[in-house]
Amino acid sequence: MAFYNSRPDINSVSSPQIELYPGGLYRNGGKRVLDTALILIALPFLLPLMALIAVAIMVDGRSPIYTQDRLGEGWKTFRLFKFRTMRPDADALLKAHLDANPAARAEWDRDQKLRNDPRITTVGRFLRKSSLDELPQLVNVLLGQMSLVGPRPMMPEQRVLYPGQYYAAHRPGLTGLWQVSIRNGSAFPARALYDERYSREVSLRLDLATIVQTFRVVARGTGC
Repeated sequence: MAFYNSRPDINSVSSPQIELYPGGLYRNGGKRVLDTALILIALPFLLPLMALIAVAIMVDGRSPIYTQDRLGEGWKTFRLFKFRTMRPDADALLKAHLDANPAARAEWDRDQKLRNDPRITTVGRFLRKSSLDELPQLVNVLLGQMSLVGPRPMMPEQRVLYPGQYYAAHRPGLTGLWQVSIRNGSAFPARALYDERYSREVSLRLDLATIVQTFRVVARGTGC
């Protein structure tokens, strides 16, 4: 997939309504079967790892699971599960940091993330770098709120920053085209072009290729 490492042109995304490309057996049912089957196969191996991560967070004096509202298919809101990676005073820390650092404010406004985020704990930094903080989202996948592969889950307040409607055409993904691309070097609205490409090309082959690419990204530690 050449577009994994290409820098998208967000000006080409201007769909006024949710647009779905012609469906098929995989899109309309096979994808959900794949999600469930892969998770059930992986759970015996992942559950011990998740238990160790939970204990490490609790030793640091915090509840291991964090929940947050995210937008799903059709712009419906759901509660997303993650391992806790931030300090309890995260909101106040972020506000103070952005108020005191114009460069950080510009980075946040452009990307909706920070390369050097003062809110992240020591354990949380490792979890984010390895993308292990996202393992609890397997529960969201089993509940049918997410898919293994799809658009990056978006917060409700970020919807105004997103051009077009392709995000809402699919369940958001634990991984996806943007997640395994140059995400650390792209502005937030650039997600839309990856979502349009996924909507156009979704298939068993593409999903399996994206999952394989995800393991490579995790091995390189380029998550954020």
